[in-house]
Amino acid sequence: MPDGDDDALTHTTADGDAQMVDVGSKPDTARRAVASGDLHLAESTIDAVRDDGIGKGNVLATARVGAIQAVKHTWETIPMCHQIPITNVDTTFDVRDDRVVLEVAVETTGKTGCEMEALEGVTTGLNVVWDMVKAAEKDGDGQYPGTAIENVGVVEKQKREL
Repeated sequence: MPDGDDDALTHTTADGDAQMVDVGSKPDTARRAVASGDLHLAESTIDAVRDDGIGKGNVLATARVGAIQAVKHTWETIPMCHQIPITNVDTTFDVRDDRVVLEVAVETTGKTGCEMEALEGVTTGLNVVWDMVKAAEKDGDGQYPGTAIENVGVVEKQKREL
């Protein structure tokens, strides 16, 4: 729990019931959040992604749609998350030798931030990549010993008065 006068839990009542934080009195501000994460893949899978050789279709194009869709629906999957007006979503894929790195930047103008939306975009976008390539990633026992989503986090957060 944080130090100082703000030690009260904001998402629960005094009785312990869940509640959404009231942001109604906060001024609208321009906000931006950027999140990033990695999906470790086999070198042969990376080659297939680069060569558009995955049988399910274009992996990165599909993952981009999934990431944007997730950003727009974050309020439906994260309890007590406000539905916010998304003004922009940028997705950037960096296909490296052993991983796909996805960065999702989300912008909004409103009373609360968009970090959760950026995180949701990253995790869903990487899950879509995994779903698209899972046949190529399975070992002889049908397992995914080297496939892993890692390093998911918010890498930038901005708030600017209008």
